[in-house]
Amino acid sequence: MAGNKKNTMDQTYKPTPSAPMVRIMVLETDVPHPDTYSERGSFGQIVHEHFAKAGREHHPPLGVEIDQVFVVTEQGGEIPPVDAFEGFDGLLITGSVYDAHADNEWILSLLELLRKLWITRPDFRFLGVCFGHQLLARLLGGDVGPAPTQDWELGHCRITLTPVGQRLFRTDDDYIHLHQMHQDQVLSPPTAASAGPELLPADAEIAVWGRSEHTPVQGLYIPNRLFTTQAHLAFDEDMVKRQIQIRVESGGIKDLEHADRAAETADLEHDGVEVAKAVLRIFVFDDNGHA
Repeated sequence: MAGNKKNTMDQTYKPTPSAPMVRIMVLETDVPHPDTYSERGSFGQIVHEHFAKAGREHHPPLGVEIDQVFVVTEQGGEIPPVDAFEGFDGLLITGSVYDAHADNEWILSLLELLRKLWITRPDFRFLGVCFGHQLLARLLGGDVGPAPTQDWELGHCRITLTPVGQRLFRTDDDYIHLHQMHQDQVLSPPTAASAGPELLPADAEIAVWGRSEHTPVQGLYIPNRLFTTQAHLAFDEDMVKRQIQIRVESGGIKDLEHADRAAETADLEHDGVEVAKAVLRIFVFDDNGHA
């Protein structure tokens, strides 16, 4: 696989000329299991497939266009320049086997790129999944590191919604369910003070939309600006099992009983499309009668 190749995806949904189009640059910070890649493509392609489905359920329907770039330079990737994001409405940072709190050269370069984009593009949306969630929290001054318990949150998990989360997902339910695959977490959420005046005004609020027993910061939200999730939106049963397998074989996951229990939950239904629909609403308002 050409790790630094950048491709425009074919749209699954072709909007009418008057329908809105959302253009997102996916910054890939990892590669899928080889079997997943052969079946579903790169993480950028998987993101496109997932958000295209959510776009079809938007009111009115949205077209979703994705471009991707693999940014792990120590594996042949590249950090794109700021002008590569012209014409895009936002970016999404994927999950990764790397630590978002680490100081690898590519991670520091990516943080610098994100900082420049945040300052120069006030209209831009920043999305993060797992590693991406943690990296954007770090950008804004949050504390990121291994879970205090040193254990993993794996498989199909229940996330307790805050009032902000209930409003974002347009539900009266107290919970949503998503697949998890992480040991690191956001230990303390960023604030306007931790971000500093160059990134956020003093009165800006960074909301936490959900929590779990393992991870108190499951996602961050700033209206029209930021949406992150610790959990994975687009994982299917095979992806969950394969990603667990990768981490067991690498020695990252040492509790094999925990890994086996998590793999047994891989077939359970989850709310990934509902979360993707909420993400798209930070780009284009969904006129379906809700606030």
